[in-house]
Amino acid sequence: MTLQQINYVLTISEYGSMNKAADKLGISQPSLTSAVRELEREIGSLIFLRTSKGVIPTAEGDEFLRSIGQLYRQYELVCEKYIDKDVKRKFGVSTQHYSFAVSAFIETVKQFGTLEFEFAIRETETLNVIRDVGTLKSEIGVLYISSFNRKLMTRMLEENELEFTSLIKCRAYVYMWNGHPLAHEPSIGLEQLSPYPCLSFEQNGSNGYLFAEEILSENIYPRMIKATDRAAMGELMKELNGYTLCSGILCEEMNGSDYVVVPFREDSENHNTVMEIGYIRKKHGSLSEIGEKYICELKSSLKKNAKPEPAAGGV
Repeated sequence: MTLQQINYVLTISEYGSMNKAADKLGISQPSLTSAVRELEREIGSLIFLRTSKGVIPTAEGDEFLRSIGQLYRQYELVCEKYIDKDVKRKFGVSTQHYSFAVSAFIETVKQFGTLEFEFAIRETETLNVIRDVGTLKSEIGVLYISSFNRKLMTRMLEENELEFTSLIKCRAYVYMWNGHPLAHEPSIGLEQLSPYPCLSFEQNGSNGYLFAEEILSENIYPRMIKATDRAAMGELMKELNGYTLCSGILCEEMNGSDYVVVPFREDSENHNTVMEIGYIRKKHGSLSEIGEKYICELKSSLKKNAKPEPAAGGV
């Protein structure tokens, strides 16, 4: 197995197409196919399934790609530090859909600039946040843990050799646009929300609710709409009076002034949950200078935008 072969299959996985990967790598498609088949023979497993729409990893291939992805990223980091002095250093963040995380990223980029560094921010599904940091595609991930998902999340982090550092604990709020009929209520319970669609960020797999970004994801909502990005979520709130259950951390410079958060009021069947938001990183190894700065900006953004935690009896 060579580093070139590893680069080849990682590129194929990224683009989902042999032709596109070959174009990116600057080689012919037959040469790429031959290299992949040679690697598959060497490891004794099929890495990709060829379909009419492209290629997808097999179960064994997915595990193999995650393992070599981490190895190849370590190789790139060594090259960036000791060999390729003129190559831009990379810094990436993968995050659940948090505007404060994007705001902190913007402030970090402003301080380091884009001439010497290649930056990437990935607002993505929870599993992808974990996988991105586990394979060093991103240096830092931002997500939350609660009593509902703690056992599962802890297992996933351990499997990927990641550690979670808490930044803030907060109770849930109802997030909606300021023209919603309930926008000016002192607190809101689920019974009041039943006439309106519940919005949720889509997650991978049939058990996606286990990795949800919202509390009470295990509930069955009569009106439910899935979205994949914050812009779509905002439009659904405005046009359909939709709502979601979130941390209450509203970053006005990113969200604008058209949205509000109202404390979620629990009842005997729907308890409020403490959301512990933090960042994940590899257990072994130190943060880069940019990574350290990003963590500082995260803390600053949270301090500026987080709501005071309401008293337990008030929600």
